[in-house]
Amino acid sequence: MMSASENEALVRRFLEEAYNRGNLAVGDELLAENCVFYTPAPIPGIAGWKQFATAFLTAFPDDMQVTIDDLFAVGDKVTARWTARGTHNGPLRGIPPSGNQVTWLGMAIYSLSDGKITEVWGLNDALGIMQQVGVIPS
Repeated sequence: MMSASENEALVRRFLEEAYNRGNLAVGDELLAENCVFYTPAPIPGIAGWKQFATAFLTAFPDDMQVTIDDLFAVGDKVTARWTARGTHNGPLRGIPPSGNQVTWLGMAIYSLSDGKITEVWGLNDALGIMQQVGVIPS
């Protein structure tokens, strides 16, 4: 069993490698094969997560940056709160690029077992993103 600080380090590495460096191969190493991301709809498996993450990396291809604002662990659970920023220079689920600078907040609870992320309950400020890219009026 990993310590709380080891679990924190694993989640920090996952977020930084995947979203700040665009290295989705980190999921092959740090996600359990049967992991599920609830965002809020369930996204099963590593391939499902890669598809989800690719949507953001495609929409913000040049400068997406996730800053971890809070990160703490209790036992096998890690909670992260972050601020993400990027320029909307690529399509986002059918929404054409706006060129707008976008900032959004998110948080998630990660469950870990045997050094792998098994489950994630996460929320992003989807309304804020849609307003900032000009799809929904603010």
